Amino acid sequence: MMQLTLLDGVTLVFGGSGGLGRAVAADFARAGGDVAICYRNNQSVADTTVAELRALGVRASAHQVDVCDAAAVDRVIAEVIGEYGRIRTLVWGVGPVVDQITLADTDPDRYRQSIEVETLGMFTAVHAVLPHLREHGGGSVIHLGSAGDRWWPRLDGLSVLPKAANEALVRGIAKEEGRHNIRANSVLVGVVEAGMFLELKATGVVDEAWEAEARRLVPMKRWGTAADISAACVFLASEQAGYITGQQLSVSGGFGI
Repeated sequence: MMQLTLLDGVTLVFGGSGGLGRAVAADFARAGGDVAICYRNNQSVADTTVAELRALGVRASAHQVDVCDAAAVDRVIAEVIGEYGRIRTLVWGVGPVVDQITLADTDPDRYRQSIEVETLGMFTAVHAVLPHLREHGGGSVIHLGSAGDRWWPRLDGLSVLPKAANEALVRGIAKEEGRHNIRANSVLVGVVEAGMFLELKATGVVDEAWEAEARRLVPMKRWGTAADISAACVFLASEQAGYITGQQLSVSGGFGI
């Protein structure tokens, strides 16, 4: 079995208190890497996550931040650098639960909110960390995107559209920052039994008819797991993926092919 190697430095996970973010943080810890997670409101989950990470034998911390506040993001980046000395990987896993409606039924305010959190938020975080990555000889950025970037999922536009803009940002980072040994890649997330999917299922937004229609588009005929996503993230951050940049890795069971 190939052993993945994480180079020195902490992994900073934005959205680290969510279902996918927690799984990503845990897999980095299992691989031996220190982890700092960012959260907005759920301090109790963040604190529990940190305790679980530390139990795996690594250093870990939680940092409250509103990703729409550039000054707050700058502060968190400085805190993490001060505590760990070196950020190696930034994982963008922010993805609030959004209304499942058609584009015609949404409105500019809802769309603006999604763009501000997911798209402007990621740009703000990347913009804040790039000087540090350059100064320290490189690193990587990993975006948790959507398999809907390749096959439009019914009613999920408020999630897919902001992430589509982030796909362009990933390519831009790869193109412009490669000379500084900074890589950027995206994990395209399909239907995964974690995070937003479970919340929508619990509230009845996702029902049997929705699942039947979605499953028809998945050749593997099962939903993914948070572990499927986190494993892809650790690989893309590892030394073994050191010549991979600007790419999309679809972890979706073949969704839409």
